[in-house]
Amino acid sequence: MTGKLVHDELSFAALKEKQRRLREGFETNLGLRVHRSLSWLQRAELSADDPDSQFIFLWIAFNAAYSEGLPVDSHYSERSVFDGYFTRILSFDKDQMVYKAIWKRFSGAIRLLIDNQYVFQPFWNFQNGVDGYQDWAERFSKSKRRLGEALVAKETKLILSTMFDRLYVLRNQIMHGGATWNSSVNRSQIKEGAKILAFLVPVFVTLMMDNPNTKWGQPLYPVVE
Repeated sequence: MTGKLVHDELSFAALKEKQRRLREGFETNLGLRVHRSLSWLQRAELSADDPDSQFIFLWIAFNAAYSEGLPVDSHYSERSVFDGYFTRILSFDKDQMVYKAIWKRFSGAIRLLIDNQYVFQPFWNFQNGVDGYQDWAERFSKSKRRLGEALVAKETKLILSTMFDRLYVLRNQIMHGGATWNSSVNRSQIKEGAKILAFLVPVFVTLMMDNPNTKWGQPLYPVVE
């Protein structure tokens, strides 16, 4: 089944039980993030036979965990938010769950994503006639070369951030109507992306619960009475 979680402790049931045990010690923002993320992880588990739906639900679960209120700063980018979030997550990953996932469990899938021009945003910018992207192929080659070096050097954060950059392009294709449900065109990206998210997002959530004193920031849409 696509996206089936290997470790029982990362299943929705196990994470929900952990949340119930620990939530009294959560500050409001963390409590809301975990609650929302777990609700979408549960829904994703129920969609194991539908990779498109599972990918969407898993991305929402990820969004609930990491996203923050948008700053006024014009230099805001999703990549900068990813970077900050992943820096914190990796600093708490004492058991190297993320490291092992990247370098052992999903190394092949990650290489396929890195080598796939269809999840490289400059490629689509060029296809859509955006000025300044005629050199997308050169950019793609440079990106693959740099990431190949990072894979050899085991630069976990760079690979993690870049992988989610690629998955973000895939997310946009789906959410903005740029893909067909159950299409054969992007099956491998969807299936592998769902497997990666199905493992990593629960890891992120459990690490957040293990570190309740960290300021995770206000969610983009807080609860307003």
